[in-house]
Amino acid sequence: MKLALYLPNFRDKVTVQELEDLTNLAEELDFDSVWTLDRIVVPEASDRGELQYAFGMMEGFPTQLPVSSRGEWLQGWPLLPWLAAKTTKLRIGMSITDTPYRAPGVLATELATIDQLSGGRLNVGVGSGWMPEEFAAASASHLFPRRHAHVRETLEIMQGIWTNDVFEYHGEFADFDRCGFGAKPVQKPYPPIFFSGLKDPARSAKRVAKYDLSGWIGIQDSPEAMGTWRAAIAEELDKLDTERSVDDLEMSSMIWFVITDEDVDQSDQGKLSNLLVGSARQITDQLKRYKEAGMTMPMLWPPFQDVPVSKTLDDLKQLKNEIMPQVDDM
Repeated sequence: MKLALYLPNFRDKVTVQELEDLTNLAEELDFDSVWTLDRIVVPEASDRGELQYAFGMMEGFPTQLPVSSRGEWLQGWPLLPWLAAKTTKLRIGMSITDTPYRAPGVLATELATIDQLSGGRLNVGVGSGWMPEEFAAASASHLFPRRHAHVRETLEIMQGIWTNDVFEYHGEFADFDRCGFGAKPVQKPYPPIFFSGLKDPARSAKRVAKYDLSGWIGIQDSPEAMGTWRAAIAEELDKLDTERSVDDLEMSSMIWFVITDEDVDQSDQGKLSNLLVGSARQITDQLKRYKEAGMTMPMLWPPFQDVPVSKTLDDLKQLKNEIMPQVDDM
């Protein structure tokens, strides 16, 4: 089982030094990868609990973000070239890049440059976004009803640019004649692409098959949910004309992570459950269950508040040195 760190760049207050300390430790502990979070804005309506949809459009979550509109979070996208320069072994990525906020051709060329800067260590995560208020702030309100189609076109354009000397595309969101787009990614044919699908296994499976995707990323999935997702994607892949298998995929989920001194209540509260918040014994048991369910890479997510970075640094050391040897030996 690989380990990935989800940097807490989305907080009311976070410093560059804190992100650097976490990144340095992840590299020292031989984590597989470090990821940033894509958040363009926090609407003031969120402070009042008046967003149009619940967080992530997920059942049981409030119509509110866990960070204030006046918070001082850091944008995830500009952190990627910074991470490329700060690391030598870690893979880097943003989970998940909301494609409707970016022009596909520009996104493709910027990603290729970051893969060059990192020496071929970039992971590419893509998704459709969920917050109409954020689409408005990104001047993309007109794309909200067609956001899933935008993801599909972006995948086609990225792969076309990355694998052709010159490339043209004539679609709904982009229409351009043959052009060269500069340097290609170091990784061939292109960097691993991860898809975030929170609702529809069939859609996820079809994209894996059609676009040769490398991984799936969920959020706060229990071991049971991970097993259900894996089985559903496997079933859908079996229906399609593809050689791809679910065994080829990196199965991951973004999960809040804190080691506590005492056991905590981990009873089922849906996406709000304390899945990887608990005592070292509880977290060891949960990671074993995740491994049995087919998770290949938990994405450890420091909570949005109340847990200082110094605590997370200690927790990561304990996880790597004391907990993971037990999980790996199962």
